[in-house]
Amino acid sequence: MIEALKRYEIFQKEPLLSCQLLEQQGHANRVYLLQTKRKKYLLRHFQIDIDRKREFEIQTKLYRKKIAPQPILLDLNNGVMISEFIEGEHRERLNQQELKKMAQLLRRVHRIKTNQKRNSFRENFSFNDVKVKRAFILLERERREYALGHNDLHPKNIIFTKRAIKLIDWEYARYSDIYFDLVSIIEEHRLNRRDSCSFLKSYFQKRAVNRRKLEAFTTIYRARWRVWFEKRERREL
Repeated sequence: MIEALKRYEIFQKEPLLSCQLLEQQGHANRVYLLQTKRKKYLLRHFQIDIDRKREFEIQTKLYRKKIAPQPILLDLNNGVMISEFIEGEHRERLNQQELKKMAQLLRRVHRIKTNQKRNSFRENFSFNDVKVKRAFILLERERREYALGHNDLHPKNIIFTKRAIKLIDWEYARYSDIYFDLVSIIEEHRLNRRDSCSFLKSYFQKRAVNRRKLEAFTTIYRARWRVWFEKRERREL
C-alpha cells in the first residue's frame, strides 16, 4: 500500500512512514490512517459508487467554514480520497452544552450555498410500509425547508476536538429538508424529550418547531436505514 501511495505528490515531498487500517470502519469506505514525520492523513478507499467529485467539492466548502477536515486529494481512477486527520472523539451521548454547539453547527451547515439537486428521500422506498407512505403524504402538506444537509449524522461522523466539532464523511450530502439532519441527531444520540426540546430550541431559536414534520421525518429516518441495511445484506449497494 505504501509503495502505491508514493506516486502522489504530497508523499513525494513528505515521505510516508506508515499506513494502518483503522479499527472503526464505515459502510461506504475502507479507512486508513497515513503517517508522515510531520502529519497524519485519512485515506478513504471507496466501497460504494457515489458522486465523489461532488463530495470533494462540498467538503472543500465546509473546510473553508471550519466545519469539515481539509480534503487534500481525490483520485477517481483508483477510488481514493485523502483528507487531513482530525484528532478527537466520537460521543454517543451529548450534554446540554454539546447539544447547543451541535445545533449552532447545523445552522451554519444549513446556510451554506452549493449547487445540489433536492433530495426528498422518496427514492429509498418502495412504499410497502404504510407508516412511511403516510409520512410522505403528510409532508406534501407542509412547507419544505431545503438546505445543504449532511444526511448521515451518526456519532462516528461527528468528531469532538478540544476546540470545535468537525463533521466527516460527506458522501450523502444533498439539498434536503433541514428536519432530516435534526431528526438524525435526536435518533442517533437517543435524546430524551427534554434534551430534544433543548436541542431544537437552540437550533430554531425564536421559531416554532413543526411537530408534524418532526414526527414524519422520524418515521422516514428509522425506515430509511432499515431499508439501507437490508439492501446491503442483499448486496444491492
